[in-house]
Amino acid sequence: MTVGVLCAVQGSAESIIVQAVERSGGRLSVTRRCADLTELLAAAEAGLGRLAVVSGDLDLLDREAIDLLHRAGVRVVGIGDDARPWVGERLAALGADLVAAAPQDEESAGSVVRDALAILGSTSDDERPGPVRPDDATVRLPAQGLVVAVWGPTGAPGRTTVAVNVAAELAAAGRRTLLVDADTYGGCVAQVVGMLDEAPGLAAAARAASQGTLDLLSLARLTPSIAPDLRVLSGISRADRWPELPSSSLDAVWSVARGLAEWTVIDCGFCLEEDEVLSYDTRAPRRNAATLSALEAADVVLVVGTGDPVGIQRLVRGLGELTDLGLGATRVVLVNRVRASVAGAHPADAVGQALARYAGVTDAHLVPEDRSAVDTALLEARTLREAAPGSPVRRALAGVAARVDAVLVAALAAEPVRA
Repeated sequence: MTVGVLCAVQGSAESIIVQAVERSGGRLSVTRRCADLTELLAAAEAGLGRLAVVSGDLDLLDREAIDLLHRAGVRVVGIGDDARPWVGERLAALGADLVAAAPQDEESAGSVVRDALAILGSTSDDERPGPVRPDDATVRLPAQGLVVAVWGPTGAPGRTTVAVNVAAELAAAGRRTLLVDADTYGGCVAQVVGMLDEAPGLAAAARAASQGTLDLLSLARLTPSIAPDLRVLSGISRADRWPELPSSSLDAVWSVARGLAEWTVIDCGFCLEEDEVLSYDTRAPRRNAATLSALEAADVVLVVGTGDPVGIQRLVRGLGELTDLGLGATRVVLVNRVRASVAGAHPADAVGQALARYAGVTDAHLVPEDRSAVDTALLEARTLREAAPGSPVRRALAGVAARVDAVLVAALAAEPVRA
């Protein structure tokens, strides 16, 4: 079967590549020669090709554009420039399936075509390989760091308080930790830890990832340290800025974060819904993309609920929603603000029995109510470890952090020894 090729290559290399494609023995055929990115995306969404050959300096080409091509079932071959090696590096960072130098003659163009055919033949339509360089057989080792997403249903169960203090406890245990605010509805990590709202934070990291320029150094510059081994990547300052956090860019942010920190703790928004109307428009931004991206990337999902009848009901439904969406295979359930005034004379027993009966959860962490300690920490913009080290809330969250950290210990123990 002949595979359609969409060509959006600039300069003299275009005609060389088109001729090489037509000499592929009927396996490839150029179905559209695109003048710009808009035409390329339209052709891809119309199903006119399964392979796109794109110049690295094509105007407006970014990670979101390549992600749209992938979602349309199109593999991407990026054409770099020997005189500007950074172009090829950028294409690989943006997610191109193959990065090749601009061909100068028939032989080099034929090599690009053969590599493209190899990619098309090596994966099914439902799978997409990572960036490949034809002349680079180096195997990249996986990153060391792990990701924990702190999520909970609507109703302000205390996600941010849990995220901030679990991150602080992990850092105090000697783990390099990155705290990220990915709540696009009411993110407040910066205020809780005493940072300025004007810090560029996650939106700046997403922009850099979109352009393929995000690396460990640039992410480190965006994440100031607020304590030994604890960095913070602040969130968006207004809820209406959520389109600045597309999932394709955030996926790259989480990947780089794994190299920067042993634990990346992400404070997520509550909503998991996908707009039914927008779901038919692959180019529309998704309102809850940040939360869904974090949950999909997470090695551990810390699910937070409150210890009252309404909170337990929402927690049980939230756990079912995570299961329905296939998110959070490894979960740690935490019930916050457990108190006798709303759960009866024996609140821990009541909450434990309810979770066991309705959600099948028998090992939830119960955090007692201690409003005074939490208020003191919030007023002073410090963590509970700093403001109220003897608080029962702090001790309970330290236990949660220890359980989460055990996942990293197990992962390191299972990691094969590398030469």
